[in-house]
Amino acid sequence: MIITIFGDVHGNLVALEKLFRIEKDATDLFVSHGDIVNYGPWSNQCVEFLNEISNVKLLKGNHEQFYIDGEYEGKNEVAQTFFQFCYPRFDSKLIRDISSYDDQFSVADYTIKHTLGNQYIFGDTNIDKLEITTNYIFGHSHQQFKREINNFMLYNTGSIGQNRSLLNLSCYLKYDTNKNTIEMKNFVHDISKVIREMESVGYPEVCLEYYKSKKLL
Repeated sequence: MIITIFGDVHGNLVALEKLFRIEKDATDLFVSHGDIVNYGPWSNQCVEFLNEISNVKLLKGNHEQFYIDGEYEGKNEVAQTFFQFCYPRFDSKLIRDISSYDDQFSVADYTIKHTLGNQYIFGDTNIDKLEITTNYIFGHSHQQFKREINNFMLYNTGSIGQNRSLLNLSCYLKYDTNKNTIEMKNFVHDISKVIREMESVGYPEVCLEYYKSKKLL
């Protein structure tokens, strides 16, 4: 089986649609590890798009939980401003959909979830305090990497919609369960379409600047 694993779409329909154009004929199962919503201008449309995909498994990220709870728990001013702008524009009827997402999914040799220990895990993060007892695929930190810890493999998919280093670079994984191989993949999408839509619907300047200040590939 060929599984395409992705996450951290964050309302970027441009990138999400491109992923499926690239991989739809070369994938048996898609798995989203969460954070489809918030930040970008198309949270509703991204949820609706994935609702129409038959061969997809949808997991819950922290931003889905924020929308379910109706509040953002963090103290970062920019992130709070994004939430305060985006959340009221999310279709309340879709809360039921994102509430139904599972927390994790196991397939072959890997468990897929949004993150481990509710942490932002990067390639150099000290995770000695986490009990790693299986192979994991996750996201949350928007940084693609692979690591080996105590003979277990950890893969981070990176982000489809909001790469923190190169904003227009979308990252994801392809897992061949027959060969037991994982390929780290990426593509470039047109982030200018996202920013133009954000401008047209009136995002606060601090949110626009967050996107405009990022480097591009």
